[in-house]
Amino acid sequence: MMRPAEINLTQEWDKVFPKSDKVDHKKVTFINHFGITLAADMYTPKNSEGRLPAIAVSGPFGAVKEQSSGLYAQTMAERGFLTIAFDPSFTGESGGTPRYMNSPDINVEDFQAAVDFLSVQDNVDPEKISIIGICGWGGVALQTACIDTRIKATVTSTMYDMSRVAGNGYFDEQDSKEARNAARKAINAQRTEDYRNGSYKRAGGVVDPLPADAPFFVKDYYDYYKTSRGYHARSLNSNDGWNVTAGTALMNTRQYYYAGEIENAVLMIHGDKAHSCYMSKDCFKLLNGDNKELFLIPGAVHTDLYDGGGKDAIPFDKIEEFIRKNI
Repeated sequence: MMRPAEINLTQEWDKVFPKSDKVDHKKVTFINHFGITLAADMYTPKNSEGRLPAIAVSGPFGAVKEQSSGLYAQTMAERGFLTIAFDPSFTGESGGTPRYMNSPDINVEDFQAAVDFLSVQDNVDPEKISIIGICGWGGVALQTACIDTRIKATVTSTMYDMSRVAGNGYFDEQDSKEARNAARKAINAQRTEDYRNGSYKRAGGVVDPLPADAPFFVKDYYDYYKTSRGYHARSLNSNDGWNVTAGTALMNTRQYYYAGEIENAVLMIHGDKAHSCYMSKDCFKLLNGDNKELFLIPGAVHTDLYDGGGKDAIPFDKIEEFIRKNI
């Protein structure tokens, strides 16, 4: 039987953003095809009636639903959508052991399971389901759009291609056989050590304390994950990070092989000053059709699209317009 397991869910409001009085909020759970129970926050417009268009949201990679994805979900619910923000497998309040692992296959399945769940809700129109992925989960969202034809519109925000980073390093600076073999040797040595110890070594989240000579994008991450702006106790990026060996499968994977065959709509949003902008630009070149759009935010850096960056950088009007046009 596909039956979610019992998991402990925090009932008090513990988000990094204020609760809206325009939506109803509750915790929900659903199960993916690997038998892992996922935890989500559901946001529903107050006094709504009938079947609503719905959106599943996740990301950033290593974050939790109490951070950026919850803000996106709540804001889109204020605009008339039923939304869920979910924790991926092995993280946050979701199930899955061992903890703090990731897999490109399971990550995509998590998004598909969210669509499964939304498709059978009495107050959701199953023909009007969209997804939003932020940062590394923007890449997962695009990969999910390659396989799930039920998704009518996919929005990626400040997207990371985690398979590219795992294989090539930041800015493709380790895109060589020698660099990849060195990384493979280090990861495999850690696997042996973990097995010997019977536990998994954590890689560490955002560096703390912040070095004075840290690259600007590391400073941006620190400003979000390590301060009151975005810190959360369950966030991997705010604390001890992923397991060192968590990204093994990503090192051996390249995503978006079938991106050119996505028929439904895709909107890719990025700040034009973001260190990661090259990933959205390159992925957008893989897409075909006049229902695909790359939308750049002048002056915005990567984390500005997590919460607006204090300058309302997230183009919620554009996201709503695009989704409504294409569902």
